[in-house]
Amino acid sequence: MLPSGKMPSRLCFGSLTISPLQANLPPEQGADLLLYAASLGVNFVDTADLYGTYPAIRLALRECDMIVSTKSYAYDEETAEASFRRAVEGIGREYIDVFLLHEQESEHTLRGHARALEWFHKKKREGLIGTVGISTHHVAAVRAAVRHGGIEALHPLINHAGIGIADGTREDMEAALQNADEAGMFIYGMKALAGGHLIAERQAAFAYALGFAPLHAVALGMQSKAEIDYAAALFSGKAPDESLAIDAQRRLLIHAWCEGCGKCVERCGQKALSLANGKATVDAAKCVLCGYCAAACPQFCIKVV
Repeated sequence: MLPSGKMPSRLCFGSLTISPLQANLPPEQGADLLLYAASLGVNFVDTADLYGTYPAIRLALRECDMIVSTKSYAYDEETAEASFRRAVEGIGREYIDVFLLHEQESEHTLRGHARALEWFHKKKREGLIGTVGISTHHVAAVRAAVRHGGIEALHPLINHAGIGIADGTREDMEAALQNADEAGMFIYGMKALAGGHLIAERQAAFAYALGFAPLHAVALGMQSKAEIDYAAALFSGKAPDESLAIDAQRRLLIHAWCEGCGKCVERCGQKALSLANGKATVDAAKCVLCGYCAAACPQFCIKVV
C-alpha cells in the first residue's frame, strides 16, 4: 500500500517500452494497451518526464482511473515546479500519485536535489502529490534514502542476476532494500528482465521478482496485448501461456549516421557506450536497454529495437 492509502497492483505497467525512446507507439495505441492492462487488473503505471508517454496515459485516464508514478531530474524549486506542471498537464489531472527524483546515485545527489525534494513535499502537504521518492540503479542511493527520512518510495533496479546494479552486487541491493522495507517505504522494482537480457531465463527472473518480499510491485515494460496477457497471468498466480512471452532479444541500435559527438557516452549511467573509429559503440553485456542515451542523441540515431 502507498503511504497515501491507495493500493497499487503488484504488476506495474512500465511505459518506457511504449515511449519514443523504444517502440514509439502512437498515443492512441499506447492508451489501448494501458486500458487492456487495466481490464486485467493493472491499476499502476510508471512513467517519467523523459519518456514522452503522458499523452498515452492522458487518453487512458479518460476511461479508467490508474495510479500514476512519474520521475524527473528536477534539482531546485523552479525545475521541480516545471516538471510537476508538465506532468499534471500531460496526464490531464491535478494530482500525481507518486513523484520520484530520477536516477539518484548517493547521499551526495540527494543533497544536490534537496530543494526539489522539499518542493515536492510542499505539494504533498497541499494534497497534489501522494508520495515522494527516488528511482535508482545504485545501492548507495537506497541506503541514503533510508537515512534521509524524507523518502517514502523507492524504484530500484533489482533482478536475479544483478545485471545493471551500478555499485554493488544483488546481495548488496537486497540488504539495502530489506532495510528500506523495514523503514516502511513503498518499493517497486525495475528491470526484472534486465532490459531483455534475461528473457531466455524469464521463469527464474520472474520467480525472483515475485518472491523477493521487499518488492511491493514490479514495473514491467509491455508492448503488446500478448505480453500483457502473459504478465497478468503470471502476477495473478496462474501458469502463463509461454507462447505469449517475449521471445525476441532486444538490442540497442546505433545507426550509421552517428557523428560520434559523445553525448550518449556521457549520458550512459551503465558505462556501456564508448566511441570507436568516430562512432558510438555499445557493450551489450553492460547495456540495460533503458534507451536514455537515445534522448541525449542530437542526431536521433539510437533506438532500442
